Amino acid sequence: MNALLQCAIYLGVLLLLVKPLGAYMADVYEGRHRFLAPLENLVYRAAGVRAEEEMDWKRYLWGVLWFNLIGFAAVYALQRLQHLLPLNPQNFGAVSADSSFNTAVSFISNTNWQGYGGESTMSYLTQMLGLSVQNFFSAATGMAVLIALTRGFARKQTNGIGNVWADLTRTTLYILLPLSLLLAGALVTQGGVQTFAPYKTVDLVQQPLEFEQEGKQLSTREQTLPLGPAASQIAIKQLGSNGGGFFNVNSAHPYENPTPLSNFLEMLSILLIPGALCYTFGRMVGDTRQGWALLAAMTVVFVGFLAVCVLSEQAGNPLLGIEQNMEGKEVRFGITDSAIWAAATTAASNGSVNAMHDSFTPLGGLAPLALIQLGEIIFGGVGSGLYGMLVFAIVAVFIAGLMVGRTPEYLGKKIESFEMKMASLAVLFPFAVVLIGTGIAVLVEPGKAGIANPGAHGFAEILYGFSSAGNNNGSAFAGLSANTPFYNTALGIAMWISRYWLIVPVLAIAGSLARKKLVPASPGTLPTHTPLFIAFLVGTILILGALTFVPALALGPIVEHLQLWSR
Repeated sequence: MNALLQCAIYLGVLLLLVKPLGAYMADVYEGRHRFLAPLENLVYRAAGVRAEEEMDWKRYLWGVLWFNLIGFAAVYALQRLQHLLPLNPQNFGAVSADSSFNTAVSFISNTNWQGYGGESTMSYLTQMLGLSVQNFFSAATGMAVLIALTRGFARKQTNGIGNVWADLTRTTLYILLPLSLLLAGALVTQGGVQTFAPYKTVDLVQQPLEFEQEGKQLSTREQTLPLGPAASQIAIKQLGSNGGGFFNVNSAHPYENPTPLSNFLEMLSILLIPGALCYTFGRMVGDTRQGWALLAAMTVVFVGFLAVCVLSEQAGNPLLGIEQNMEGKEVRFGITDSAIWAAATTAASNGSVNAMHDSFTPLGGLAPLALIQLGEIIFGGVGSGLYGMLVFAIVAVFIAGLMVGRTPEYLGKKIESFEMKMASLAVLFPFAVVLIGTGIAVLVEPGKAGIANPGAHGFAEILYGFSSAGNNNGSAFAGLSANTPFYNTALGIAMWISRYWLIVPVLAIAGSLARKKLVPASPGTLPTHTPLFIAFLVGTILILGALTFVPALALGPIVEHLQLWSR
């Protein structure tokens, strides 16, 4: 009952915030909120852009790609040169080339996969100017692409889908910055750290810590406490569905996530913008029922996998005679909050953790893994989740049109061969990246060398890693040693493909739809706001995911579950 109550409170508060935030964001993108107009105009003048100029989808795409390429170069350079730059009180050296490449791709692609320990690798300057800034810009990129696709549905017989520079600027100034300031302030009140002071060495409160090093038994009476400007990065990592932690253990660290209240606020912020964007979409296309239908489909799938995760962790480990699995979880959060976080962070393209997914039961770990593999569309990343869901909606109405023998329509636009080709590419790219990458990793020695556990669980670690990179999530089964040249390179390529090779077909769809005229609804038009369509959309998502990944899941968590409970 307690678990059910916690889940209900979380979902209830989340859904209550969808409409007000979604309406506000719609007003921002439609130009009705300009209270920061002087600052906004200053940004345009400094960048030398004309915000009122409309762009076709190709110009919009080039703007996105160049903006992110510059971000990649900046993050890579900061890591390689951090030993020469200020705000490095611990005197950390330059990050290796392969790790710098992986991290730069990771943060510009909104993946935030971390093969390094933040408190032992990155200077304060790198964390702030490189990683935190890209947390804002990568989130703004996903939201801008979604708004461009939304305009494709809303407009008729035009080439213009908006201005990429205006969309990026307004997203950052009016949405991401204000929300991040509020959340960062709340985290500081709970004990989150925000300081430029160097790390502190303190005496242990309890008896000396015993440990072994190079065969010698040693002890210490001191502990080094890592500090830094963490709260500001934590806020945007959650709100922007980034997930990259300031510290190595992410939001399981007490300086990132000190209390149950901070835990609830961070969990809420993971799904807040993705959920609210559904209402934004409905407002901008002129029919809020469409947004509610998409949100309902997301919620149905999310609740199903959340139930699997919670119940599996409550069931515990029969081999140990333990009824509840607390391994890898923080006592201050418990099983239910850990399971909610695991489901939320993988339903969104977030990737932050407050518990170690590697320590979950087989089915408890399968739930977040499957949510990633569905394409990060169940809420998904800010912007990227909803435009991924819209791609599945296009596929669903096309299948429905084939069933009744008429040209499919969605929101008054005919879905024809070009849209279906682009939608097929957007669906297939992440699936192919995950399966091909996993296949290569289990065949080559550098890939197998990273496995910390034998058998089915070791395979699940690799599958989770490529699923996470191939869908821009960023979380990991902690048992995979991924900070190696092989995994840094392979996962970096996977993150790059799955982010930008999806943006291309999505913007192509936006441009194609914007040029079309609206088709009046007829008796043969499939209503896309009804429970029937919601069920059809959910079925399309689950069938495509099952056909693609069930064989791989059967070799990992499914067989591990059968082995666990058959003994």
